[in-house]
Amino acid sequence: MKKDSSPILEVNHLSVKFAMSGGDVLAVRDVSFKLHRGRTMGFVGESGCGKSVTAYSILRLVPPPGVIHSGNIMYDGRDIVRMEEDEIRKIRGKEIAMIFQEPMTSLNPVFTVGYQIAESIMLHLGKSRREADEYAAELLNSVGIPDAAKRLRSYPHELSGGMRQRAMIAMALSTSPSILIADEPTTALDVTIQAQILDLLLKLQEERKMSLLLITHDLGIVANIADEIAIMYAGEIVEYGRTPDVFRKPGHPYTRGLFRAIPRIGGKQKELQTIPGMVPTMTAAPTGCVFLPRCYMSIQKCGFAPVALPAPGRGRAVRCVRYRP
Repeated sequence: MKKDSSPILEVNHLSVKFAMSGGDVLAVRDVSFKLHRGRTMGFVGESGCGKSVTAYSILRLVPPPGVIHSGNIMYDGRDIVRMEEDEIRKIRGKEIAMIFQEPMTSLNPVFTVGYQIAESIMLHLGKSRREADEYAAELLNSVGIPDAAKRLRSYPHELSGGMRQRAMIAMALSTSPSILIADEPTTALDVTIQAQILDLLLKLQEERKMSLLLITHDLGIVANIADEIAIMYAGEIVEYGRTPDVFRKPGHPYTRGLFRAIPRIGGKQKELQTIPGMVPTMTAAPTGCVFLPRCYMSIQKCGFAPVALPAPGRGRAVRCVRYRP
């Protein structure tokens, strides 16, 4: 498939805060990126860095007490942040769909898988129950679930982890969305099933010409399937660019630390290298670079003011005052 260079989704200076008893927590701060039509973007970072909150913001599903504090999210020329609730409901699940992290908790245990997929089809496509059931069986078959018509009558606990994930993918694809957000789609699956799920996502993306936003903590997955990559740390994107460029020459000290921590088979490496220190608690905006307390490259200038992420030039941006293209 020839991939379109025009962006279908533009996130500009997005910040999300949670009002807590000890003060506001900035879970996402000044996040900007573009997702292009028919392309795959990988969001990488450790647990709690803001990846999932960014995804929930795109669908206006940030759980209370979280709120979108500032910024805009432009989808096909419309600002999602400022849409009325009835307008965003027409987009959520139909034009922008999401595969949530854990299918066992995302699927309702008291309804059959077929019922849950058919409900989405009837809601967004206006089909009758019979038509929705037939389409649901087609979808289950398309994602590789054998004996699909029988599986429609199965409850989530009666399916394996891989089958539940495939059912979630079928549900997400039931309305042929323009954008699919996959939040850790291979969590808790064994390596063989992980590979099958990722191959399935790529196959379906190619067939349906979707844009894919893949959220993961696994650099190996991103290296194999993502066109662009965004590295997140403590609520910020610290590096953004074409995947081959970032892997060939990481620019931010945090990105370099992640690559040094990857286990390698053979060679002279005796133990894993780690990044010293702890991730900061984001109860207030930092006075300087958010990575400063853990950075081996820091200079005095790093502590003066928060570091902005430059507008991507030639597809590359690094949130570091010492970075030189």
